[in-house]
Amino acid sequence: MSAMQSDAQTAGGRPAGPALADPVAEGRRLVAHAQTQGVTVRLLGGVAVFLQAPDGKPLLDREIRDIDVVAPRDSKRLLEPLFQGLGYIGDESFNVLHGHHRQLYVDLANERKVDVFVGSFSMCHAIPIADRLDDDPLTVPLAELLLTKLQIVQLNERDERDIYNLCFHHPISDTDGRAIEGPVIARLCAADWGLWRTVKGTIERCQKDLEHYALASDVRVLIAQRMDELWRQIEAAPKSGKWRRRSRLGDRMRWYQEPEEE
Repeated sequence: MSAMQSDAQTAGGRPAGPALADPVAEGRRLVAHAQTQGVTVRLLGGVAVFLQAPDGKPLLDREIRDIDVVAPRDSKRLLEPLFQGLGYIGDESFNVLHGHHRQLYVDLANERKVDVFVGSFSMCHAIPIADRLDDDPLTVPLAELLLTKLQIVQLNERDERDIYNLCFHHPISDTDGRAIEGPVIARLCAADWGLWRTVKGTIERCQKDLEHYALASDVRVLIAQRMDELWRQIEAAPKSGKWRRRSRLGDRMRWYQEPEEE
């Protein structure tokens, strides 16, 4: 019996119990409990990066403060009772204002929040992240997971570590869904100059910052090569007319949005 199935049986029809202190284990519990309630949720963020690493041991460790998940748009009315059943408290003011596309729930015991993206992921850029939730039993697909990091304008060290972990553990592929599907990222960047611009800046910064991490030279080379391959696919993708029109303005107009205040 898998850990997910065991958690689901524990939650099915009975109180799910208190939130677990370990955010990765708690992420698994969230997905399993949602499944028993007929709601599809998938993990993203640091928990998903850890789960996608071999044996849950990523190249670069990092602190996980919160849990991020995505749910289909048609499940938004089911989320509040789902998280209440897990022992979470909703952020009422935030959820009233933004609940149709993003909701927040708080685990008071562990002083941790769950950020729920409903239908799509929207921070610095909007990513259609809920289109392929059936591709993996626990997390969003690797391409979308990496793109949620590449779309960050104000990158921090945790985000860089996540990007390096994903690029080290997973090759860039044209077709293999078990790898990072470059064409998925390239297609979205080809339709949105602003997203392309941010991804370009993020990859350039990550390439430059690699030297600051205590990594073996062959590991640095592998990560750099995979980022180069991803950028090659992004550049090779035919750009839309909207992309070309926006590119004429360049950096003279802000190309990203400020994430919503929590």
